[in-house]
Amino acid sequence: MATVGVIFSNVHDENIPELSRHRTMASIPYGGRYRLIDFTLSNFVNAGITTVGVVTKYNYQSLLDHLGSGKDWDLARKDGGIILLPPYSDETDAPYTNRLEALKGITGFLTHRNEDYVVISDCDGIAHIDISSVIAYHEEKGADITMVYHEEEGPVDSGYFVTLTPAEDGRITGLKINPKLKAKSKSNVYINIMVLNREFLINIIQDAVTRGLSSFGRDILSKNVDTLKIYGYNFKGYYAGVDSLQKYYQHSMELLQKDVRDELFGARDIYTKVRDSAPSKYADGAQVKNSLISDGCEIEGTVENCILFRGVKVGKGSVVKNSIIMQDTVIGTGVQLDCVITDKNVVIRDRRHLAGCEELPYFIAKGRML
Repeated sequence: MATVGVIFSNVHDENIPELSRHRTMASIPYGGRYRLIDFTLSNFVNAGITTVGVVTKYNYQSLLDHLGSGKDWDLARKDGGIILLPPYSDETDAPYTNRLEALKGITGFLTHRNEDYVVISDCDGIAHIDISSVIAYHEEKGADITMVYHEEEGPVDSGYFVTLTPAEDGRITGLKINPKLKAKSKSNVYINIMVLNREFLINIIQDAVTRGLSSFGRDILSKNVDTLKIYGYNFKGYYAGVDSLQKYYQHSMELLQKDVRDELFGARDIYTKVRDSAPSKYADGAQVKNSLISDGCEIEGTVENCILFRGVKVGKGSVVKNSIIMQDTVIGTGVQLDCVITDKNVVIRDRRHLAGCEELPYFIAKGRML
C-alpha cells in the first residue's frame, strides 16, 4: 500500500477572492490556528503517507512559510517529505490552466516515484477522512480509479461539481458534471479526493496529452465511465466545502458546535505549524461566551459566538459577536462588530460600528485600518 500524495493548492481560488487574493486556497486561515491544507495533509500523514507533492501556481509565499520543512507534520525527511511542485512551462507551454495540464506538469515527479498508488486531493474540503480505508477499498475492488463522495441534500452552491451514481457493488455507472438538482433531492457529490494506480495515472496523462484533451473530468472520467473500473467510496462523516466567503463563514461558525469539533479533532490529530505564544489574557470585566480563543489574545470587552486567531486584541467596552477575527487584528475601545470577518493585521479604531449578516458577512481585507 505504498502511496504518494498530491495536493492542489491553488484550486478554486476564484471562488473566494477575498481571502485568496494574496495567498493560495491552501493557506487560507481556518478555525483559529489552522490553514485549509492542514486537514488534507494531516489525513495523508495519518494514513502513513510520507511523500506529498504540493502543486502550486502563484501567490504561494504564505504557503511556503506555513509548510516550512514539513517538520510539524513529521515530513522533514531525506527521502520524500513535502515536495513543492511549482508550475512548469517552457517556450511552448504556458503555466497550467486546468487540472489535466497541472498533472501533465508533474509527470516527472510521478515517474520518479516508486509507490504503487497516488492519492490526489484538493485543499478546500474540511474533513477527517481515513485515507488508509479508501486505499484498502481501492485495492479490494481492483479499481482503476476510486472517487470519494459525500451524500448531500438539495442544490450544490458551487461553480463546478460532480455527482456520482454508484451501483450496489460501489462501481460508478453514471457521472454528471454540474447537473441541475432539485431542492430536496439527495445526491452523491464527489469531494475531490481520488485514488489511482501510479502507473495508470501516468499512462492516462500521456494519452491525454497525445490526444490533445483538456479536461480530466469531461474527457477522461465522464467519457470513460463504462470502460474504466471507477468505484465510489462513500464518506459518511462531517464534510465542509469552502467554495465561497459565505460558505467559509458558515463552516467556520459550525466549529462552535461540540459535535463538529469532536468529529474533526477527536479521533486523530490535525497537525499545523506550531507557534510559541503566551496564554491569552482576560481583563477584569471581560466577557467571553461560546467562542474559540487562540493563544496570545488580549480581551477587555465582550466576545460572543466568535473565532479569534492568535494575537487578537479586543478593547474595553467593545462587543464582538458572530465574527471571525484573524491573527494580530486590533479592535479599539467601544467598537461593535456583528457578522464580520477580518483578515490578518486589521486595525479597527475606537467606536466603529460594523455589521454584516450570515448570508453576507462584512469582510475587511488584510492590513486595512478603519
